[in-house]
Amino acid sequence: MPLSEHEQKLLEQLEKQLHEDDPKFASSMGSDPGRTWSTRHMVIGVLATLAGVLLLLVGVSLQMIFVGVLGFVVMGAGVYFATMRRSSGGGAKGRPGRKPGKPRSSFMNGLEERWDERRRGDT
Repeated sequence: MPLSEHEQKLLEQLEKQLHEDDPKFASSMGSDPGRTWSTRHMVIGVLATLAGVLLLLVGVSLQMIFVGVLGFVVMGAGVYFATMRRSSGGGAKGRPGRKPGKPRSSFMNGLEERWDERRRGDT
């Protein structure tokens, strides 16, 4: 069941307040809006994980412990790399990040403004 516009607005306000009050806790909970998933990291991580599984299987089939352990390490590194989040505050190509106070979507911003106008008109 999707949240109503008012509930979404309240949730966004709560998240913003949490980031302002306790940024360390908010970042540990993983709800930091300044960090995003990277498709590149996911693809490279999955490929490294598959390569690690292949190395592990080769090491086990050839009874070479070193190759098996190396495969396990590569597999673990691939999973770690795939689950890393990157900061959206500008990358290697010089893309500027989003300003902290800037709304995420002009559509949502418009809905919120209309909601506020409606509430002001009713009182």
